[in-house]
Amino acid sequence: MERRARILEIVRSISKQDVNPAPDQSLFESGIVDSFALPELVGALEREFSISIPDSDLMPRKFETLERIESYIQGRL
Repeated sequence: MERRARILEIVRSISKQDVNPAPDQSLFESGIVDSFALPELVGALEREFSISIPDSDLMPRKFETLERIESYIQGRL
C-alpha cells in the first residue's frame, strides 16, 4: 500500500471518520483530528512505519496535513 494511503487509514482510524481530506487540507482546522488525538496519531505512525518520533516533535503543525505527515515520515526513514 502506498505511504499516503497508509497514513490516511491511520487518520481515519484515529478520527473514527470515513474522511478523504485533500493532501494539503489541515486535519486540525477541519476537525478531523484534534490536539488530544495527536499522541495517538503519532503512536500509530510509529508502529506502522517502524520509526521513533521524539517528544520534541509532538507539535500539531508537523502533522497538520497528509502531505506534512508523509514528508515527516520520509525524513525519519
